[in-house]
Amino acid sequence: MVRTRFSPSPTGMIHLGNVRSALFSALYAKHAHGTFILRIEDTDQSRSEEKFTESMLSDLTWLGMHWQEGPGVDGPHMPYFQSQRGDIYSRYYKQLEESGLAYPCFCSDQELALHRKLQLSRGHAPRYPGTCRKLSKEIVAERIAQGKKPALRFLVPQNKDIDFLDIVKGPQHFNSDDIGDFIIRRADGSSSFMFCNAIDDSLMQISHVIRGEDHLSNTPRQLMILEALKMSSPQYGHLSLIMGDDGSKLSKRHGSFSLHDLRAEGYLPIAVMNYLARLSHTYEEQRLLNIEELAQAFNIEKISRAPARFDKNQLLHWQKEAVLKLDVNPAWEWLGHTIQEKIPVDKRDLFIEMMRKNIVLPHEAMVWAERFFENNLTFSDEQLVVLSEAGDMFFEKAIEAVNKHGLDLKTVLDELKNVLGVSGKRLFMPVRIALTGEDHGPELIHIATLLGAKAMLQRFQSAQHQLRK
Repeated sequence: MVRTRFSPSPTGMIHLGNVRSALFSALYAKHAHGTFILRIEDTDQSRSEEKFTESMLSDLTWLGMHWQEGPGVDGPHMPYFQSQRGDIYSRYYKQLEESGLAYPCFCSDQELALHRKLQLSRGHAPRYPGTCRKLSKEIVAERIAQGKKPALRFLVPQNKDIDFLDIVKGPQHFNSDDIGDFIIRRADGSSSFMFCNAIDDSLMQISHVIRGEDHLSNTPRQLMILEALKMSSPQYGHLSLIMGDDGSKLSKRHGSFSLHDLRAEGYLPIAVMNYLARLSHTYEEQRLLNIEELAQAFNIEKISRAPARFDKNQLLHWQKEAVLKLDVNPAWEWLGHTIQEKIPVDKRDLFIEMMRKNIVLPHEAMVWAERFFENNLTFSDEQLVVLSEAGDMFFEKAIEAVNKHGLDLKTVLDELKNVLGVSGKRLFMPVRIALTGEDHGPELIHIATLLGAKAMLQRFQSAQHQLRK
């Protein structure tokens, strides 16, 4: 049975790279009618914060991802917070120590930094030189009696080949001599990611781990730990990293790329999901798909090994598709309270219908709410040129036509065309600018209906007054 997991550390807001790993894991499990598990890796107590855990749970739920085991759901492998699993890890530490496969290390950070510097100066890859590997039990006991707190290192076997088939990247080969003994328990007693991540994957019977390729070098270490403990290991698949539009690793300097930020900006969950599902994965259907449809068409063999590149235009494309499909009530909620306050109740549905076709994010609707329902239009220099070229007579006739035909803007425009001999941009642009203060936007017919005849008259008069200054 397919069992996948997502195991974030609550040390900050969850970013798009991690969200994609979570989404692919969830889609793969759903496709195979398996189980998706959420596990919180909060062993780093100095950096883990409850507010980040709460934010991650909220953001993942908002996105539409539901876990079958984990926080709020529980399951047969509780607890799902690593900070509550210390006794479990202690048993396996003891087993490794008693088997001679782990040993205490008293090396300071300064000593380790010096070793790394020396190795790099000699052109060698930095790895632990084994300083504490053969300390006698007496020396270890003496140092502990002196109050020194050792870390615990895994004893890496010499010249051992570690081969595995990465379900995304294909065959992988490592040699243990290139790795060196690594820390599995810190000097403060907390468990390292390397260790508890592997232990929990095995105990929770995870069948497939889908994660970023920055974890690829961790895999041989974790396979050695599980082999030493005679525990089962999952199949691993490592996704290419998401790159910025300049080809460098995606970071904050490229913009706001936490799920929390996108949510706050007004991106819709189905838009974010459709965008991320297509980052390194091919879907034949180019329409907006729900999570069931995304899962049904998910194929791990279609995941590209090439780096994925973040393309904001593509994200905005899926956002636009999602906005177009919003029903009236969800769209109203999406616009938010600040905008809702500006819209008269009897104009709500028409305003939403107009905005659906003309905006991508809620803040864009604020501009139109102010244009339509606040009488303080201002014109740019370029717009004033357009109004000036139309001339005083244009607005004189526009006022007469509205007085005669009211909201029948088509008849108003036809009359202006016949009386003044203007058409095309020379007809429509002055009208649009005078009514909205913008030179693009919704159809003029809808604008007229939303404004009403009285407001149209006032705005044509205001434009005429502007010309007479």
